[in-house]
Amino acid sequence: MMDKMDIKEQFNLVAAEYDSNRRKFIPCFDDYYGRTTDFVAKSLGARPRLIFDLGAGTGLLASFFYGYFPDADYVLVDIADEMLDVARMRFSGAGNVRYECLDYSRSLPEGKPDLITSALSIHHLEDDSKRALFRNIYECLGDGGVFVNYDQFCSENSEIDAKVEGHWISGIEGSGLSEKEYGLWLERKKLDRECSVWQEVSWLKEAGFRNVDCVYWMGKFAVVLAEK
Repeated sequence: MMDKMDIKEQFNLVAAEYDSNRRKFIPCFDDYYGRTTDFVAKSLGARPRLIFDLGAGTGLLASFFYGYFPDADYVLVDIADEMLDVARMRFSGAGNVRYECLDYSRSLPEGKPDLITSALSIHHLEDDSKRALFRNIYECLGDGGVFVNYDQFCSENSEIDAKVEGHWISGIEGSGLSEKEYGLWLERKKLDRECSVWQEVSWLKEAGFRNVDCVYWMGKFAVVLAEK
């Protein structure tokens, strides 16, 4: 099982540069964060009052949702405290944003959120931990609550997965990353424990969610939405 300290230390190392490099690692950045969040925000049955962001990091995903729901209360959760320091600067002066440095795979913050989000974090968990987390998220959400996971996935077919992975890595190598940045990314990549989109959909249904589907998918990156 992955040592939680490994994850914390790796992401603390890159906290300051994390946002500036996102587009180099995510070629579909605008669709992934922008247009997909527009769809999710407009598809909700009611404006959320409380939002948890798991593995919030620098607060990047939360900042997209904040643009739609500036009056909601936010709880940004991450195991890497220096990543949350960047989020604190991002939301400086926002009294409705709270920060919790904890391991969300073990426990979730107190409260009954209407929306739980996560981006590029859950794929670091082992499969059993993913399944347990999805059950905890289901229990944590209020009636009619929504969970949306922006994450990194593998393909179910190993040959296609190798091609997708190779294309992604080739793009990163040509993105202008420095040798140091590329080396740090390779170290972080060792933490990946990807599942397929359809495996995650199956686990979310198993956890009790009534409506579950993939609402965006491009290469390594997909967004899965689940309604309680």
